Amino acid sequence: MARKLHTCPHSPAPKPRYRVTNWPEYNRALVARGSVTLWLSDDVARGWRARSGKGCVYSDAAILCALSLRAVFGLTLRQAQGFLMSLAQRLLPGLPVPHYSTLCRRAAGLNVPRPRRRDGPVHLVVDSTGLKVFGEGEWKVRQHGYCKRRLWRKLHLGVDEATGEVLAHELTESKMHDAPVLPELLAQIEGPLEQVSADGAYDSYNCHRVILAKGANPVIPPRKGAAIHPQPGTKDPPSTRGEIVRRIIEIGAKAWKVEANYHRRSLAETAMYRVKTLFSPNLRSRTLPNQKTEAAVTVNCLNQFTALGMPVSVKIG
Repeated sequence: MARKLHTCPHSPAPKPRYRVTNWPEYNRALVARGSVTLWLSDDVARGWRARSGKGCVYSDAAILCALSLRAVFGLTLRQAQGFLMSLAQRLLPGLPVPHYSTLCRRAAGLNVPRPRRRDGPVHLVVDSTGLKVFGEGEWKVRQHGYCKRRLWRKLHLGVDEATGEVLAHELTESKMHDAPVLPELLAQIEGPLEQVSADGAYDSYNCHRVILAKGANPVIPPRKGAAIHPQPGTKDPPSTRGEIVRRIIEIGAKAWKVEANYHRRSLAETAMYRVKTLFSPNLRSRTLPNQKTEAAVTVNCLNQFTALGMPVSVKIG
């Protein structure tokens, strides 16, 4: 007697497949990411020495170059000093190299340049992720649990949906919630914004107000049980939140996400994945000012990678 096969009536749909249409250009961009001349260019070498500042020997460009090499190649400060010394001996004889203690001291107040945004209104996608400071091994955590000394920071990113470039970032302590950081992210962006998409952690009246003040359309899914009308006594409630709740009741949450182009928010998670895989999920610096500079340098390097070239994928099935 033949056995009856039981099939699940709600089996998941097969995962779609994609194909990269610009592989030759993207492949050259991947190779160029490891080029030393990308970080130690002629302009950086000419402006290596500081021109102002009492007792300051190296310019900010020199410190940024050393810290960028450290981030890209996963070096410690001492290794970064040795790497630069070998490069100077081979390529630029006579170029002084900063000591690792100088790199640590100057990193706290380093001014890392902000990215240059493209022309036109921007669809900004926002999210946050955690970076370990004193990271524990996954095996140890699985076997013995977390240690009380476990410490991590939260990296908040604002990403251009069209290009994948990180336009705003902020590093905070782990106890900081996402919503209070949104005004600081939007303050870093100059120029018009078309839309700001974020997850339910940013569902607050203040986030809607800040986004509307920038002239953008907030696309934030409301929390469970959200009402169309605000509670009595709420001062100047933004109308956008009630409109989102009303629209979800009319057509459903899934249709609203498609209508509002909310699914593009996942590109912020893609940017966080790139930070952790291309660089590190950990922070090497021990003090918060140095950790903020380390995160800013990492974001700057990530934007350099993005400018070299990104894959163009099309769905094939």
